[in-house]
Amino acid sequence: MTTTTAPSADLGAVAQALRRLYLLRFGFALVWAVVMFLTGSSIGPVSATLLVIYPLFDVGAAIVDARSCRASRSARGLQVNIAISGIAAVGLAFAAASGVPAVLRVWGVWAIVAGLVQLVVALSRRAALGGQWSMIASGALSAVAGISFLLQAASSHDSVRSLGGYALLGGIFFLVSALRLGRDANPNTGVGTRRQTRTQTPPAAHGTAG
Repeated sequence: MTTTTAPSADLGAVAQALRRLYLLRFGFALVWAVVMFLTGSSIGPVSATLLVIYPLFDVGAAIVDARSCRASRSARGLQVNIAISGIAAVGLAFAAASGVPAVLRVWGVWAIVAGLVQLVVALSRRAALGGQWSMIASGALSAVAGISFLLQAASSHDSVRSLGGYALLGGIFFLVSALRLGRDANPNTGVGTRRQTRTQTPPAAHGTAG
């Protein structure tokens, strides 16, 4: 019995691509949250534009993500995420004209569905890539936050600033996952870049001279 170590360049490339994407998503979420905190006391031109831009950015990020792992099981979940985020962008464009409760309802439904999809995608990636526990937690918390937005819509809420907190928290989870992926994709750790394969060495053939 012999043990050989075979490189897995594909997993390493996917991990590095995800790391860059997660860092970009953190930066976007941070800027978006700050501007929403400043303008979200009411729905005006700036806050309405932000409401539509956020799910559209999610669509773009999911497309990049899906291209980097098109052969994996997570690709289908990302395709679902692209569809629901596109629908959310259209829904928020109309909801912004109807007021804060409508926005919170649409955002709440989107947060629930998108969070569950993210949870499934992260679970499917956990064994191969690592660095997914923060994404699992983020998906679960997104679903919980979505329920809270639906409850806020039923109250006398007149601000969408709470959406800034949601985006900021999500961005922090992306940052944590990016840092974890950066460590797990390091060739020195062996995670995400090497795999162990065992091969059976056949016994030498024996014969007798006649």
